[in-house]
Amino acid sequence: MVQAMINIDENTNRVLNIVKAKHGLKDKSQAIELVVHEYESSMEPELRPEYAQKLSQIKKQKGLKFSNVDELRAHIKNA
Repeated sequence: MVQAMINIDENTNRVLNIVKAKHGLKDKSQAIELVVHEYESSMEPELRPEYAQKLSQIKKQKGLKFSNVDELRAHIKNA
């Protein structure tokens, strides 16, 4: 665990106290962790344009259907 001394304004302090009370947390450290985890889960990684284009092409492709495992194995062997 990393320890850090931070300076926060009064409003941020109030918000952390509200988060702490609302979620029944022991201290402000847990409130900060909760807020950061919420923010982290809402972040979506940005995709490079060429990767996004390739991904959209893959999504447009239709899947192959096989009636049995032997057909699948033959397809894999010939690929």
